[in-house]
Amino acid sequence: MSELRTSLVQCDLRWEDPQANHAHLEQLLGELDSRDTDLIVLPEMFATGFTMNSREMAQPMAESTSIAWLQAQAKTRQCVMTGSVAIEEQGAFFNRLIWATPDGEITYYDKRHLFRMAGEHERYGMGVERNIVKLKGFKLLLSVCYDLRFPVWMRQQPAEGEHFEYDALLCVANWPAPRRHPWRTLLQARAVENLSYVIGVNRVGEDAKGLAYSGDSLLVDFKGEPLIDHPAHTPFIETGTLDKTALDAFREKFPAWQDADRFELLPGVGQ
Repeated sequence: MSELRTSLVQCDLRWEDPQANHAHLEQLLGELDSRDTDLIVLPEMFATGFTMNSREMAQPMAESTSIAWLQAQAKTRQCVMTGSVAIEEQGAFFNRLIWATPDGEITYYDKRHLFRMAGEHERYGMGVERNIVKLKGFKLLLSVCYDLRFPVWMRQQPAEGEHFEYDALLCVANWPAPRRHPWRTLLQARAVENLSYVIGVNRVGEDAKGLAYSGDSLLVDFKGEPLIDHPAHTPFIETGTLDKTALDAFREKFPAWQDADRFELLPGVGQ
């Protein structure tokens, strides 16, 4: 199991309308299933768009229709489904990246870095733990949008006696078009500095606040070279293959990890 087929879903989203987004995505995905892919990646807050109406739009964790939809899609298509959802749990709100497997299991990652320029830090709780999931011999680090700007949070932190903590970094986003250059640059930088694949999925279209999104979803290899890259503002679904054998060979041939600095991850200055 040295290959991981990954489908990037770059699409427009209906504002604060989970039911419409579920139906829209289901139609877009068509008959895409385990014959074609192992992992389907949706944008950040795929059910609502990047809403700051957390009290009105966040779904209870135990009763989330969007999580139930992800689970149903994963079961039907027999592949992993992932994307983030506005979630309420025990009176707190989170921008939560859900990882749903075909057998009904879910795991999640709560967005660590909250986009204060939109007031996200005032409406959602900050995640405190990184999460690495496994699929077909790959280890994937989960992240959401603004996390991408913070390389320490995403840096390889291998355990004693290991060389690498993860093989791919997965980042889902609602990243506006005016900042498309940083988005593209940071995805490639994270791949180069961590000697890993990077999967970045962003939306297109315009939200209810008038913000435009260019997409620029990328699948980037361990040298920072795009394997999937489409013209801006273009909806698409495309599947690319992550090759573990090629990754391991490059890490062996170019062992920059041997010269990496060791560090301790501490809370940010604003916390």
